[in-house]
Amino acid sequence: MLDMYYLAIIWAGVFLSSYMAEKTKLTSVLYFLAFGSICVNLGVLPLESSEFIRSFAELGIIIIMFALGFEEEASNFIAGVKRSWGIAFFGALAPFTVAYFVTLQFWQDPRLSIMCGLAMTATAVSLTMVSLKSEKLQKTNAATGIMTSAILDDIASLIAVAILVPLAVGDAEITPIGIGLIILKAVAFFLIITSIDLFLFPNKSDFRLFNAMPFLRRFGVISFISIGRGQHATLAVLLIALLISLLSYQFGFHPAVGAYMAGLIFKEGYFLFRDQPNTNHYVQTKKIVDNAAFSWIGPVFFVDLGSKIVFDQSILVSVIPQIITLTVGLLLVQVASASFAARFTGHFAWHESILIGLGMLGRAELAFVVMDIGYVQNNLISTEAFYTLMATAFILNVCVPISIKLWKPYFDGTKTLMLKFGKREVYLSKRPLE
Repeated sequence: MLDMYYLAIIWAGVFLSSYMAEKTKLTSVLYFLAFGSICVNLGVLPLESSEFIRSFAELGIIIIMFALGFEEEASNFIAGVKRSWGIAFFGALAPFTVAYFVTLQFWQDPRLSIMCGLAMTATAVSLTMVSLKSEKLQKTNAATGIMTSAILDDIASLIAVAILVPLAVGDAEITPIGIGLIILKAVAFFLIITSIDLFLFPNKSDFRLFNAMPFLRRFGVISFISIGRGQHATLAVLLIALLISLLSYQFGFHPAVGAYMAGLIFKEGYFLFRDQPNTNHYVQTKKIVDNAAFSWIGPVFFVDLGSKIVFDQSILVSVIPQIITLTVGLLLVQVASASFAARFTGHFAWHESILIGLGMLGRAELAFVVMDIGYVQNNLISTEAFYTLMATAFILNVCVPISIKLWKPYFDGTKTLMLKFGKREVYLSKRPLE
């Protein structure tokens, strides 16, 4: 029953955080993280989450990512990938480089610096997307750019972890075959998702395969989610999301990646049943999924994430110079690299590019996985470096919802930010209507 007490504390914190967010007009994610950190440092929550709480939190992030993908159009995502490769590349390379050289300067250990660079590379996409949703910016082109580049960033980071961690640990060598297998797994996963989208889900399709084999039209996803006249539609879509999440995990990705892809390949037309033409099951299902994702299951993930931030005062004080240097370096370089990449490789407007740069600041899931590998499992990261990474990740995560809220007036054109270079005017905010 102890886990039930912890869950009650977490839910009470979620309720209080949501109330505080409404009163202060800040995103609730910030309060979820702060609540988890405060509780674990005061001893209200345990230092090590139980298996039940960890599993509940993992389910939360899966549902959150599915909910975010569920309201996104697949065509927008694919178009976004074409624009986002530069954001993903430069948005990952820049923070890795900064983290590597800053930590190398302080601790003179290349293996430690490799792990620190990897920990600070991947973007906390879920934190950013929830923050965007709280500001009603989740359906903008910039949000799609953040989502697609962050997924590409996470994939590249996973490949880098698979390649560089064995090298840092010293128990494996990098070979062309090994690198090729990692890339092949990534390609295979997305081919499977594409096949599901094109052949398994549709009851109707223009592909010749459906004309050659008409019986396939009886096995589309509509036939599955319409069982029981759609009363079990939510259960059906969540089951599919969980199965695809588990599939992505088997391919070496975080389950959240699979959950987002699952939501992405669902279409509103799949919820239009012939025998119930006046009932919108899509709206009903989306309402239930959103409630679970953003009200009572999903927030547990962020509280549990905040509980990973445990500070020892003496060590924390001793690494303040490292924390300041790394945080400022990452903040400036991450925003600048992602913003310029968005502007000049993705051809986003300046107000969109800056939002993308701010949205790439967060550090979460993969960062803590790398820290666990380096600090707990292999003793590659020193205690001082570990505290530096934890504090930096916390500060960057706090910066995400705050910076997005502060930039929103410039993004929607309520406020104007313009630079003049001689006679040339460059609008960093949304250009006002002439």
